[in-house]
Amino acid sequence: MLGDLVRMFNKTGPMHWELARQLAVAVATEGEAEPNVDPVERIRFEELGRIAEMHVREATGLDTSSGGGSVSLRPLGRAAWAGETLAAWQPLLDPLADMLGKTPILDAGQDQAEGLASLIGSLGKIMGPAMLGLQLGSAIGHLSRRVMGQYDFPIPRDTGRIDIVPANISAFAENWSLVTDDVRLWVCVNQITLHAVLRLPAVRSRMLDLLGAYVGAFRVDASGIEERLSGVDPTDFAALQEALADPAGLEREQESQVQTDNRVKLEAVVAAIEGFVDHVTENVGRRLIGQFGPLHEALRRQRLERENGEAFVEQLFGLQLGQEQFDRGAAFVAGVIERAGEEGLSALWRSESSLPTPAEVDAPGLWLERLSWEGR
Repeated sequence: MLGDLVRMFNKTGPMHWELARQLAVAVATEGEAEPNVDPVERIRFEELGRIAEMHVREATGLDTSSGGGSVSLRPLGRAAWAGETLAAWQPLLDPLADMLGKTPILDAGQDQAEGLASLIGSLGKIMGPAMLGLQLGSAIGHLSRRVMGQYDFPIPRDTGRIDIVPANISAFAENWSLVTDDVRLWVCVNQITLHAVLRLPAVRSRMLDLLGAYVGAFRVDASGIEERLSGVDPTDFAALQEALADPAGLEREQESQVQTDNRVKLEAVVAAIEGFVDHVTENVGRRLIGQFGPLHEALRRQRLERENGEAFVEQLFGLQLGQEQFDRGAAFVAGVIERAGEEGLSALWRSESSLPTPAEVDAPGLWLERLSWEGR
């Protein structure tokens, strides 16, 4: 068994992605078989997606897909969404995984006594990647039961399609006594607008740079795991399992100054993006959705109800997506429109340097003045 454990830790790499995937799927499905998305529902999303895309293009002037074609909306079950999201976020999390994996490789050729001592002595460091995998898998699994689309977290994806979760959309409509087609159409408009913005080279590059810098600056302390394991009899597997079951030992240190600086910049860019997207979604939605008022209020309340999975992902990437952040973005957009009209918003996407700084998000006049000066 010791040899098997050593080989497993040597081959799984610095992050237990398969462990994360399995747990994410188990949480997403709650251990039950998940049916495929109804073909009739797929067709309905195709119809509503075409309507939404036409109005988003008209409202923003942005291309929603490569080559001027139509963006593809892909309805998925919760388990499939969890798997796709884990794969999409993996490149951003690899630096953290690599840092966790910087531990001496166990020698599978050691004799049993030496190998057991080496394994137990290194469990704190070895289990760090496993614990991160468990936490990430659990968080994404729980998210899959709430999110309605792939951009509920505004993280760019290298894909020409948009994944949506019909089961959650239907559940949201039922819970709030809303017309399901109204919610579907809102999701289409919102996700297509986010897709159009996040696929812009300037926005994509800036977001990935800031997200990567934040994640790459983590310093994880495995001492909590080592402390719990220090008093465990390695031959008592029940006690060992209990000691490893609680992921609380995998905690980051206090946010570093590098992370704080990047988070402040990231929050400013996200506020501008979400403010713009909310503005477009509301303008288009009020024209297309009969019960937009009740739907808007239900969405606002859901934003206030943050759950553990959302909190973990926000902490992991340095994102803040509470109502305060959305209000900040709304105030920025309103300030730009008041001074420069709707056309003023289009300047957001000129280049990476056109994105507002933290100070400019809170004082949109400063942002307009800078862009006007640079344009002379």
